[in-house]
Amino acid sequence: MPNMPATPTAICFDLDDTLIDDVAASSAGLRALMERLGHPDFGAARMLWDVQTEISFGAYLRGDLSLEQQRRDRVRALAVQAGHSGIADPHCDELYRLYLDAHRSGWQVFPDTIPALNALASAGYRLAVLTNGIEALQHAKLQALELTPYFHTVVCADTAGAGKPDPRIFHIAAQRLGVNTTACWHVGDQIQADGVGAVASRMRPVLIDRHHGRRYPGVTTVHNLDELLRLVGLPSLTAGSL
Repeated sequence: MPNMPATPTAICFDLDDTLIDDVAASSAGLRALMERLGHPDFGAARMLWDVQTEISFGAYLRGDLSLEQQRRDRVRALAVQAGHSGIADPHCDELYRLYLDAHRSGWQVFPDTIPALNALASAGYRLAVLTNGIEALQHAKLQALELTPYFHTVVCADTAGAGKPDPRIFHIAAQRLGVNTTACWHVGDQIQADGVGAVASRMRPVLIDRHHGRRYPGVTTVHNLDELLRLVGLPSLTAGSL
């Protein structure tokens, strides 16, 4: 990529499924909803939930739906699949609170997250979280999992006024870090939000593919944060920390 340094001055991280295992947490929330709704098929529920989340949350980021509306759309889609229809808004809200409670119980970092952040912070890198997640919820995750002290700033779409892949949110993160975007890398798990957005802002994208399922020509891909450390020239994590 043109004008990109060999190593960065600062690194931005996506949060969900990059540092925190959101698949596990959302699965816990989904199973709680399924039990309440009498839904028998986790595979079908998981596929529907992921697709509906992409559609509804994307509409929220564009300003087409409110936060509450996109949550209700997701719950209603699952309820219809389970054989229920005509669920009123207050019932949807109650079900989503059930989902959130179970989701919180499933919050966990990946095993390499804290060792890698320790190594990067000790080496003097300025670090940020850059996420489309709701700010209040993302801060709650960071605090509960003791990640807050590692980051100079946390930039969230709902308070930044733009969401990934809009380059504006990447520029906001770089500004708060006190660096140019060309001195930043952005590490995330989504090619559109994280990869395309980083390129548009002139950050270097690093895609993290923890499940070894995807490759995108021309995009640096790592399978864990140990590989990221090697990319910036730091020693690998010990085998026991992974």
